[in-house]
Amino acid sequence: MPSTGQTDSPKLQRHLGLLGLTATGICSMIGASIYVVPFMIQRNVPGIGPNVIPAFLFAAIPAILAAFAYAMLSSAMPRAGGSYIFASRGLHPYLGFVASFSQWFGLSIVIGVISYITIPFLRDIAAALSFDQLASYLEKGTVRVLLSLLILWLFVYINIRGLKTYVRTLIPLMLLMFGLGMIVIYSGISIDKVTFVSAVAPEVMSQIDMENTSEFQWQTFLAAAAILFSSFIGFDAIAQASGEAKHPTKLLPKAIGLAVLIVGTYYFTFTSAIYHAIPWQYVAHEAATKDITATGLLLPVIPFALGVIITSGAAIALINDLPAMLLSVSRLIFAWAADGIFPKKLSTTHARFHTPYLALVMSGMMASIGILGSHFAGDFFLGIDIMVLSMLVNFLFMCITVIAIKEKNSTLAKNIKVVQNRKIQLVLAWSGVIFLSGFLIVHVAKDLNTNVDHWYFRSTPIWLIVMGLGSLIFLIQYKRLKRKGTNLKQLFNELPKT
Repeated sequence: MPSTGQTDSPKLQRHLGLLGLTATGICSMIGASIYVVPFMIQRNVPGIGPNVIPAFLFAAIPAILAAFAYAMLSSAMPRAGGSYIFASRGLHPYLGFVASFSQWFGLSIVIGVISYITIPFLRDIAAALSFDQLASYLEKGTVRVLLSLLILWLFVYINIRGLKTYVRTLIPLMLLMFGLGMIVIYSGISIDKVTFVSAVAPEVMSQIDMENTSEFQWQTFLAAAAILFSSFIGFDAIAQASGEAKHPTKLLPKAIGLAVLIVGTYYFTFTSAIYHAIPWQYVAHEAATKDITATGLLLPVIPFALGVIITSGAAIALINDLPAMLLSVSRLIFAWAADGIFPKKLSTTHARFHTPYLALVMSGMMASIGILGSHFAGDFFLGIDIMVLSMLVNFLFMCITVIAIKEKNSTLAKNIKVVQNRKIQLVLAWSGVIFLSGFLIVHVAKDLNTNVDHWYFRSTPIWLIVMGLGSLIFLIQYKRLKRKGTNLKQLFNELPKT
């Protein structure tokens, strides 16, 4: 860790422009969400079959409504720790903490998941290059865990080094990710299903029922949409970086809109291209027996060199998630600590780099638990389920905040610069509440009805336990603030100075 000093005064510097903010949102969204989830969904939600793309489109509706809520609230309250500030000032301090603690927990766990599933991509690259010994080495559990931790903490260090280092790392990786992703899209569009089937070994195809049409069921469709909703999670990272944005009132809503538009278009094009080339029956068969990826599915029908290139692109897309997501979760801790809801020491910023390095370290520790959890559970989808549940709760509270803010805090409500018409605000927010509540019910029902070996392989009880611990922390710190004579009404009605 850098050792150039620290400052107890929580000060961040506003260096992020529109490009940096938009890249933060994009890179928080694209990764496992596009290379893994739309294909592993065939195992996680059996029977979704040919309906992945429609489920993807349906999942975009609550995401867009949540994005409107974030854009409205970020224009009125441009401060670090976005969602916590929004709900604590516009709804209730405890609900603001619960919404953001849920977000912090879910995203921190999935940072670990992303670090963990990056290693199989590196293994596939080694195997493609005939480095069989290296590929075998990367299969070892201990090696996979240690390399995952190394990748994670490398990006914790990069984030500690400050926004300039962060942007110089993030934007080139983003451009490379899009460039290599376009190769995947072109490959998928240029190959048809007949060509693909003829390239797969006959003994493999003989095991697959290509006549299976998979009967449409609403319960299955909604369960899949609730998971695919996770693909749109990430634009919220822009709001968490509010304290470091230039001209935040104008740039934050623009960055959120651009990130959702660019990523949504990319998602649909990418996933459609893969399912254009590969029969869903084959995808479902492969997913049932092993972890699969978009690039791995294409390998039988593309040239060797191209296979290595696109697999490398997938690894870059995964790694590119890490710096943006670490920035997001660490700023939540920073905001809690600055308010006194977490130990004040965690709002300490580095004297040279002006980053909340202790908050970054704490987030890295929680993400490390995500790595270990993925390893011992043997299924990274538990981490995905935790993130989906956490973010559905978070987005739901953001929509409720839009509804409540005029009554709760009329001064801040007047500062909203996006969708200023109150009637339209309420239509969007209530629509978000309805959709997100529905997705939340479907997701929890699926989680509780899934057969698992142990209760702790379910996301719902884990989330409830963590939220209970978070609530206890809030209660202790809130009472401590009262004993100190803090004017809590003023604290939670006004925006932080920085």
